[in-house]
Amino acid sequence: MEHKLYLKEMDCYNEASKEQKNKIPKDACFDLELLPAIQMRNELESFIKDRTQKLAISTIMDERTLYHQFCRFINKRGKRAKSLSDRPREKWLQQLKGWMLESGIKLTQSSISVYGNESTYCAPLILYVERVLDFLKPEDDMEEIEKDIWQLDKLEISVNLNPIKNFKTLNFTKIYQPDIRNEVKKGIYLNLRFEAISCIARELTAMRRLSRFLKEKCPEIESCLDINREVFEEYLIYLKTEETSTKHYHSELTRLRAIFDSIGKSYGWQHLESLILTRDIPPASKAEFKAYSDAELKRLNASIVKLDAQTARTMIIHQMLGLRISDTLTLQTDCLYKNGEEDMIRIRQMKTHTFEKPISAEVAMLIGLAIDDTKKKYGKTTYIFVDEKNIQRPLQYNTLQQKIVSMIMKEDLRDDEGRIFGFGTHLYRHYYGMKLTEMHLDDWTIARLLGHSSLKNVKYYRKMSNQIMADETRRVRQKLSDIIEGNLDGWGEEYEKIRQDACLE
Repeated sequence: MEHKLYLKEMDCYNEASKEQKNKIPKDACFDLELLPAIQMRNELESFIKDRTQKLAISTIMDERTLYHQFCRFINKRGKRAKSLSDRPREKWLQQLKGWMLESGIKLTQSSISVYGNESTYCAPLILYVERVLDFLKPEDDMEEIEKDIWQLDKLEISVNLNPIKNFKTLNFTKIYQPDIRNEVKKGIYLNLRFEAISCIARELTAMRRLSRFLKEKCPEIESCLDINREVFEEYLIYLKTEETSTKHYHSELTRLRAIFDSIGKSYGWQHLESLILTRDIPPASKAEFKAYSDAELKRLNASIVKLDAQTARTMIIHQMLGLRISDTLTLQTDCLYKNGEEDMIRIRQMKTHTFEKPISAEVAMLIGLAIDDTKKKYGKTTYIFVDEKNIQRPLQYNTLQQKIVSMIMKEDLRDDEGRIFGFGTHLYRHYYGMKLTEMHLDDWTIARLLGHSSLKNVKYYRKMSNQIMADETRRVRQKLSDIIEGNLDGWGEEYEKIRQDACLE
C-alpha cells in the first residue's frame, strides 16, 4: 500500500491562495516509504500532519526538502533503528552532524539583515530534526510553570500578547542559579497577569544579565534572598565598567526593580522591594520628537507605491490614519461603517482603548480595496493585513519591516540630512499630528483624531509644528527684513536710534 502524504490533500493547501496553489506540483508529496521502519514512518506522518495544520503550504513545501535530507541521513546512520525513540536526542543530533560533515552540508548558516548586521545560526536541517524529536518527546507530568522553557499557550492564565510580534515561549535556562531561576519563575508568573509580554521579556533579559554577573563575580550567591545592597552596588559598577551589551540602563533597572518587587512580595522578602533606589536608575534619555518633512515623505512614498499592492496599501493607510503601527496591522475586516453619509472607522488600539473617527472617502476606498484583496486571496479573515504563514494572525511587524528596509537600502533613500532612512513608522504619526495642529484644530479634536485618551501629548505636536515653521521660514523672514532695511535708506540714524531705544526697554 502506498504510504505518501500529498501536499494537495493537506488542509494548508485548501487555505492557500490561487497563486500559491499554482506553485505546487501535482505529485508533490512526503514519501514515507523512504524511511526504513514502519514505526518511524508513523512518527513522521504524525509530525508532518501536525505541521500542515499550523504552517502555510509554502513552508511545508520548503520542509519537504529537509525531509528528504532527513531520510538520507536515517538510511545511512539509523537504518537499524525501528523508532526515533530508540536513541537519545543527543545521540541522534551527534550522528546527524557527523553525517552532514561527511555529506558536505554546513552545520551553520550566515545571514545579513536588512540593516547589514551578520548573524550565524544552526543549519535548517538541524533545526528540522530538533523539531521532529521535540514533537515525539513523551509528555511529562510536570506543570508548565515548573519547566525551564514555558510554552505561553499552555499556561493556565491569559497572557497579554502582542499579535504583531511572535512571542511563543519564555526561556529561563540562562538563569544559572537553580534557586534564583525558580524565584524568577514565580515573580514572572505573577507579573504575567498584569504586564504586556514585551515587559516580561525585558525583565527576563535583565535577570539573565544579573545571573551572569553573579556567576562570574559572586558564585556564593544562590538565591535572591542573598542579594543585598552591597552586592547590588557592585552590580551597578559592573554595568557601567564591564558590561557593554546594553547602554539602556534606565529600562534595564526599571524592569529589574519590577521583577525584584514581585519576587519580594511572593516570598515575603521585603528587602527586595527596596533594594533598587530611585537614584540608582538614570533618567531616561529624552527622545527627540521628530517627524518626516514633506520632501522626505515624497521620497519614501515614491518608492513605497512600487512595492506589491497590499504592502503599499498598508503603508499609505498607516500614514493617512495617523495610527501606531500595531493599530494599523490589527485593523479588522469589519472596521468600516457609515454614520449617515459619513465614512467612519473603528480602531481597536493595542495600547489603550477602541475609538472611532471619521475618514475621507478616499481612505475608505483604499481600506475597502485592501479588504477585498485579502478576501480574494485568503477567504474570510479577522484582520485586513494577514500573515501569509498563518492567516489567523495579523501581518507581523518584522515582515513589514524587512520589506520596507530592503526597499530603502535598494533605492538608497536618505533623509534631508543625507542619512539613510530607518523604519520610522511612528514618524508618520508625528507628521499626522503636526499637520493637525497646522490646521488650527483645537486640542480636544486633535487628541480624538489621534486616539489619545487625554490632551497632555498634543503639546508636543504643537511644539514641533512651531519649531519646523520657525526653521522653514527663517530665510524668508531674513529676506523680508533685508527688503525692509533696504527701504530704510536715508533713515539710518533714526532707525539706529529706534533700535537702541528698543534695547533699553
